[in-house]
Amino acid sequence: MSMRLLDCTVRDGGYINDWNFGNKTIKSIFKKMVAAGVDIVEVGFLRNCEYTPDKTLYNNIEQIKPVLPEEKGNTKFFAMALHNMYDISKLEPCDGTITGIRVTFHDYDIDEGMEFCKKVLELGYECYCQPINIMGYTDEQVLGIVKKVNAIKPTGFAIVDTFGSMMKEDLLRISMLVDNNLDPSITLGVHLHENLSLSYSLAQEFITLLINRRNIIVDGSLAGMGRVPGNLCIELISDYMNRTCGKNYDADALFDAINDYILPIKEKNPWGYSAPYAISAKYNLHRNYAENLVDRGVLTAKDMNHILAMIEPHKKTVFDKDYIEKLFYEYQSNVVDDKEDIKALKEKIAGKEVVVVAPGSSIVENEEMISEYIGQNKPVVICTNFISDAFSYDFAFFSNTKRYEDIKKDNENVIVTSNLVRDGKTAGYCVNYNNLVSIGESGANNVVMLLKLLKLLGASKISLAGCDGYSKDRQNYFDHNLAKAHKISTENNQSMANRIKQIGESVEIKFLTPSEYESLM
Repeated sequence: MSMRLLDCTVRDGGYINDWNFGNKTIKSIFKKMVAAGVDIVEVGFLRNCEYTPDKTLYNNIEQIKPVLPEEKGNTKFFAMALHNMYDISKLEPCDGTITGIRVTFHDYDIDEGMEFCKKVLELGYECYCQPINIMGYTDEQVLGIVKKVNAIKPTGFAIVDTFGSMMKEDLLRISMLVDNNLDPSITLGVHLHENLSLSYSLAQEFITLLINRRNIIVDGSLAGMGRVPGNLCIELISDYMNRTCGKNYDADALFDAINDYILPIKEKNPWGYSAPYAISAKYNLHRNYAENLVDRGVLTAKDMNHILAMIEPHKKTVFDKDYIEKLFYEYQSNVVDDKEDIKALKEKIAGKEVVVVAPGSSIVENEEMISEYIGQNKPVVICTNFISDAFSYDFAFFSNTKRYEDIKKDNENVIVTSNLVRDGKTAGYCVNYNNLVSIGESGANNVVMLLKLLKLLGASKISLAGCDGYSKDRQNYFDHNLAKAHKISTENNQSMANRIKQIGESVEIKFLTPSEYESLM
């Protein structure tokens, strides 16, 4: 019985950097894998794409050949194809350059996946069936797909824990179910993710269980490179195989590859354990649900847990953006009777100028000017999503759960949106969240919500300080700890500028400090 190690760094890891490793790095990683004695290296995706030599996305085998090392040792090179994202008519007959194709498919298009696999076999390649999210299959469905696989006799079949939700008992149950029913000549592989920080221990269980029963393959990637939280670390599992299974992989070559090529990528785009993705694994959900909530930057892990728990079974495995948008909006829309608070705020704000102080880095650079302006004009000063130590303020406005929890105190001058009082926290004023944000406004920008509130309260003029917009060339927040957890991009600037401009049609808005938004309005 054979046990082989497969590296998927430049394929699965490509989700981190859009597969743009650079031609030189791709070639160097492959050479390091050969030097390490890794049995199989996955070169990337076969995909209907615009080919560039710097990416590990290819239309055919001919495009792959230039990046492969001349000396391959005993290392084989495979490619992967998602059957409905690649026109197999572009795939040449196997000439030994790429010896295997791994084919992925969903539970709703198994038959189409099987037909694709047949064509791969007919072209002379080893073919490996990689069903997406086997944890979403019932035992009966697992037996059903195994029966279909046995009928076409591919080279291999894999247990793919797509959403990282597998526990030890799940692995043992599915492995034995597959092993006892899969044709003995078919290799069994495993592909694990790090959502629950269990991939290394699960890989050991898989090896122990099956090493003497059939041929097996274990997937890994350098430093676990892959979409957050990542994959099984190939350097760890190779060492385990050396120590317990008589293998002889060269760890030095793997660590050299990590230091030279992977760590620089990780510094810019980190991966690793993340609570939201652990929660998504808990419910065996498509990872994009957690990603969608994380990118908003306004929810605590507890909030995400509550929202993800609301997802219905039939929505779990295929991401539905409109659906998660609806759940997010419903969760945030904790309706309260805010008539008295609105009335009280109007008495203090109607007809007056308001200076909104946001946490952009420009408030530090322009602190003296802002202070002078406030001193001369005597406006109502409102901090948004933070409390200023530099300026005297009349109110602080919070719509972000994480920011509100950071202040850790109630304050009679704090205005909160109703989504923040779910846990019984109190503040001086509470206004309805759903009156300040529309469904479809991903992220529910705090400044925009405050501007809408001030318009409702009858402010005569609004002056913005620290509302800087996003830039790649500077720190976007005066305090690093206030940097948002969600992804920010200059692409957000135009959307924000448009929303501020729209509100400005009915109330005068000006910028006290430099802003990317102002230049776009």
